[in-house]
Amino acid sequence: MDVKDLIITPIVIIIVIGVAYAIRPKVCTPATQRYFIPALGLKIIGALAIALIYEFYYQGGDAVNYYYHGTTPIWEAFLDTPSKAFRLILGNGRHQSELFEYSSRIWYYTDLSSYFVVRVGGIFSLITFNTWTSISVLFAVFSFSGMWTMYRAFLRFYPLQHFPFAIALFFIPSVVFWGSGMMKDTITLAALAWLTSAIIGVFFQRKHVFLYSLLAITMVFTIYSIKLYILMCFLPAAIIWVGFDWFTKIQRTEIRAIIFPLALLLVAGLSYLAIKQVGEGSARYSIENLSQAAEVTARWINYVSEVEGGSSYTLGDFDYSLFGLTKKFFPAIFVSLFQPFLWQASNPVMLISALESFATLVITLWVFYRGGFREFKPLLKNNSMFLFVLFFSLAFAAAVGFSTYNFGSLVRYKIPLLPYYGIALSLLYHYAKRRQAIPLS
Repeated sequence: MDVKDLIITPIVIIIVIGVAYAIRPKVCTPATQRYFIPALGLKIIGALAIALIYEFYYQGGDAVNYYYHGTTPIWEAFLDTPSKAFRLILGNGRHQSELFEYSSRIWYYTDLSSYFVVRVGGIFSLITFNTWTSISVLFAVFSFSGMWTMYRAFLRFYPLQHFPFAIALFFIPSVVFWGSGMMKDTITLAALAWLTSAIIGVFFQRKHVFLYSLLAITMVFTIYSIKLYILMCFLPAAIIWVGFDWFTKIQRTEIRAIIFPLALLLVAGLSYLAIKQVGEGSARYSIENLSQAAEVTARWINYVSEVEGGSSYTLGDFDYSLFGLTKKFFPAIFVSLFQPFLWQASNPVMLISALESFATLVITLWVFYRGGFREFKPLLKNNSMFLFVLFFSLAFAAAVGFSTYNFGSLVRYKIPLLPYYGIALSLLYHYAKRRQAIPLS
């Protein structure tokens, strides 16, 4: 970080805010425009906070390395010969003699999932003179664009839910912080939001189907390239969402009774095929190796955490077979959603995470106390969106709970599920309030 961060980044922020004010009337309703600039501003603050904390507090880490050992060589290649920079951005991870001077200095060049972040950062570096904080701001803008698009898409179903949906998507602290900087999580969070919006466009709005399909394919490729396991949790949830919506529109009870078992088998089969197809791109995440991958990852992170004095946790002794994972399914969900507890916080960053987890637990209990228990089963039976956000958030919570075993990593890995879980709680509370507002006959 140097002087140009103090000169170029304020200019970039002014341009971004100016453009935001210009497009706000086109992408906001009178009810939602109040959230647009504050939500964008928080994302920018989160991006800058990530850059500053990793630079001066941690003095290293992925966020730093993506810049100094990623975009910087690309920028230097651009100053040498612009075509070299573009060839590096589009590179396939194999060193070439004419690019080796630069590619050999990119730590992630052969790690294609991490190099995807460098590719995006490299593009942003060319328009910001490789200014780290400016690149971080553009990552935040990309993340915000996806989240705002998903926000608008969900509001087409529930226009009066603009406040609780805004809280769920834009104002959860860990999502703001870990989902804004120059990191994998920022890109995958944005891609997941764009993909959700594309599914709504293709299957529910049925407008601009070709463009939304192209967007969906692009976002699937993006998530696949960075964090495959996110896609393996999301695709079954999306298939259930679309399939269940189609099923609930069948009016005749006898036809639904006949079709239900067939539809259930079809959804299960499609989900299995989706996971299998996605997993074939990586031996580690194939169906046959999923439990082994989870066990290896969990035990390695737990070992490193203990050696370095980190905040580790455990789900107890169990084997990573299908039966063993089933027994620990709900404990894994619980730890992802509601831990660390306040007394498990070992540093200021962990304390913030513990406060957020405690707030999540309190809000969950409050929603169920206010009528969520009564509405839960009817929503599962009749509301495809609720089924989707709940299925994805719980499946993802279980996945990261099984495979992390470190609270410091968990707080970052779980951010994709939090907006969807927030939407699920919002819908539960919405229907509970609506029932209370209907007078008894």
